Amino acid sequence: MKVLVAVKRVVDYNVKVRVKADNSGVDLANVKMSMNPFCEIAVEEAVRLKEKGVASEIVVVTVGPATAQEQLRTALALGADRAVLVESAEELTSLAVAKLLKAVVDKEQPQLVILGKQAIDSDNNQTGQMLAALSGYAQGTFASKVEVAGDKVNVTREVDGGLQTVALNLPAIVTTDLRLNEPRYASLPNIMKAKKKPLETVTPDALGVSTASTNKTLKVEARLLAARVSRSSR
Repeated sequence: MKVLVAVKRVVDYNVKVRVKADNSGVDLANVKMSMNPFCEIAVEEAVRLKEKGVASEIVVVTVGPATAQEQLRTALALGADRAVLVESAEELTSLAVAKLLKAVVDKEQPQLVILGKQAIDSDNNQTGQMLAALSGYAQGTFASKVEVAGDKVNVTREVDGGLQTVALNLPAIVTTDLRLNEPRYASLPNIMKAKKKPLETVTPDALGVSTASTNKTLKVEARLLAARVSRSSR
């Protein structure tokens, strides 16, 4: 079974984000970038499926600038077999990313696609669902447990009333929640091996996908969030 994992390059979660002086966006100059934490969970789950003998190949894909190869190499060091970079320097919407991923899915024909439920920069929580709608695949979101059984994948997810398990026919889309697993660290030998693993670069034009957006960012402002402390009454 081929598993496709989509990852995203984001500002490292330990970095304090700064807004540009002209309020046109976030200042990324000399800022440490890393793989989105939810995407790390997605990669880990795919690697565990391969270790169990369920998955035969893991393909990791990202949409972003050329520098996003760094995050793809990290995923390769964690256990992915090969990588695909859809190179674009534009600021893309969730729908545009979903369209590009759909083109990659059509090309790769994976039986299972795993994504982080959201990215910590935009927090949109849209791409996985949009990809499922565009591809016509079954979807299981906010997964806290994933089990592949034959031609189905059982996804356990947290809901208001407790836990819900949905049985999806493969191929399917799964988005990962925090409690699904604990991502591993890449060892130095695997980091060195990752440099030799195949990494393909394509463009949106080569995939035949238009990334034009009808959205326009007018202004970006820093916002302070006050901590809320709840106290139980005695």
